[in-house]
Amino acid sequence: MASKGLLERALKDAEEGRIAPALASLRIAVNRDPKDFEAAQIFAMLLLWSGQLPQALHHFARCVEAAPRAPAFRNNYANALMNSQRVADAIVQLRAAVEIDPKYATAYLGLTVACAQVGDSIAGIEAGRRGLALRGDWPELSRNLASVLKDTGRIDEALAEFDRAIANHPRDAALRSGFLWALNYAEQSVETLAQAHRDYVQCVRSVATAATTDSSPERPLRVGILSGDLRTHSVAYFAEPFMRALPEGCAMTVFSTAKPDASDATRARFIELADEWVEGFSLADTALDSAIRTRKIDVLIELGGHSSGGRLSALDSAPAPVIVSAIGYPNTTGHPGVGWRIVDSITDPPGSDACCTERLARIDPCFLCYAPPLNAPLPAMPEADAPITFGSFNMTPKISQSTIALWRATLAAVSGSRLLLKSRSMADAGTRAHMLARLESGGIAQNRVDVVDFTVGLREHLELYSRVHIALDTTPYNGTTTTCEALWMGVPTVTLLGDRHCARVSASLLTAAGHREWIAASPDEFVAVSRVLATDRTRLAALRAGLRGELSASPLCDQNAYALRFHEAVREAWRDWCASRGAPAPPSTGKS
Repeated sequence: MASKGLLERALKDAEEGRIAPALASLRIAVNRDPKDFEAAQIFAMLLLWSGQLPQALHHFARCVEAAPRAPAFRNNYANALMNSQRVADAIVQLRAAVEIDPKYATAYLGLTVACAQVGDSIAGIEAGRRGLALRGDWPELSRNLASVLKDTGRIDEALAEFDRAIANHPRDAALRSGFLWALNYAEQSVETLAQAHRDYVQCVRSVATAATTDSSPERPLRVGILSGDLRTHSVAYFAEPFMRALPEGCAMTVFSTAKPDASDATRARFIELADEWVEGFSLADTALDSAIRTRKIDVLIELGGHSSGGRLSALDSAPAPVIVSAIGYPNTTGHPGVGWRIVDSITDPPGSDACCTERLARIDPCFLCYAPPLNAPLPAMPEADAPITFGSFNMTPKISQSTIALWRATLAAVSGSRLLLKSRSMADAGTRAHMLARLESGGIAQNRVDVVDFTVGLREHLELYSRVHIALDTTPYNGTTTTCEALWMGVPTVTLLGDRHCARVSASLLTAAGHREWIAASPDEFVAVSRVLATDRTRLAALRAGLRGELSASPLCDQNAYALRFHEAVREAWRDWCASRGAPAPPSTGKS
């Protein structure tokens, strides 16, 4: 049997980025003693971390076969199955674990998420509550339960669970990040939202000196990208333009915090773009900090914030002189190590700086650039005799009470019109029933609503816009990818200009696309703009035929111009840091 020291050393090696030697030492131990299931479990876990899923599954399954009454073995096997997209099989293992030991609370951590992933959010919520009944003070389970509640549109319940858990664990960074992510969907004041983000500082621990590098303001930069979303994910659409056009002489290192997946074509494309690709999924925060420092990164661009793809906790000791937040999170991070944030003058107009802990770099006309999918179908109109159909393909938690009120008034203003909804979570029967009940109570009869089944492929998803005449945005959390996709498919999108970044994103996108006339300043104007569009089918047909061409020629899709603006903002942030170190900062030349 492997010694405790060998196992602890292997785990430490893996967390510090030395996963290959860790696997080698454990492979010897497992081959020497096939009945050493403790070593086999750790070996399988490290295989999982390194992206070797088939091998990990083999070893986890072997442990379950040898010790079928060990609930922990089944739990670990289930985690690997979930990572292999075999979620239904994972649920079988997790349920077997709690049948073996009804007090085995750990299984409920996975069941909460797994049940929701297979379209049974009611069972997922029940599992979370059962787990907390066994172990009430468990921040990880509270975070999982609250996330499922949020994803199903039960925002108030999600925030209540976060509040309860944070009261007991105020310095738990992952818990508070989950809370802040959910808070963006809530209809709370701008100041409440800002203060909640400022409070994140309670979770930040500074255990090392901030990194410094050569403070020459005009030299080529070593740029780092920190993200868990450089894969098949909406962030990738918007990150690719600036990553593909790195200024001459600069080098780019990607620190990927996603679990390695060799089958993801988007991930493979980003690996080709990078000068170096560092797998950071298994790295502890201190090891990720070290990986950034040792490469002497000058400017680190983090793309996740408090989203599930973020790793803000790894930035607590400021591993790069300049850290910039961009694209992936629609708010300030509240993290003192993040010095700058990429926005524009519409999303964050002058005067909004006080709500942010970072300095704002406004790259007008838009803080985003849309890289359209290559395999999109051609735009197509609904059938000529189809009733006017308003649509939203936004995520369920974005459908707030204010959104429902806007949609109700719009449907009332256009006789015979219908509402078509589509989102991943609406494929869940419990979520669908809950949403339809909310719409009904908000004045939208269920017989005027169509809910479209979830589609797996992007092409199939985009083809559904052929059933929609006009897209209606959500508030206070606008669409982003969905707004761009609707425009690319020739569908005009109507938005309400709000009072915070996430409520102004669509206004920025529409302005860059050349269609400010679809931005409403009030709920009444939102209805009026929608009604005018709905009563002119000739105009809708012309937009369907020409909008993609307009978009292609607009600033929203001008990747070269966007990359210049983005990298100039990065350079200005760098110059500012150099000036703070005493290096002279020459006037901006407009070149990075």
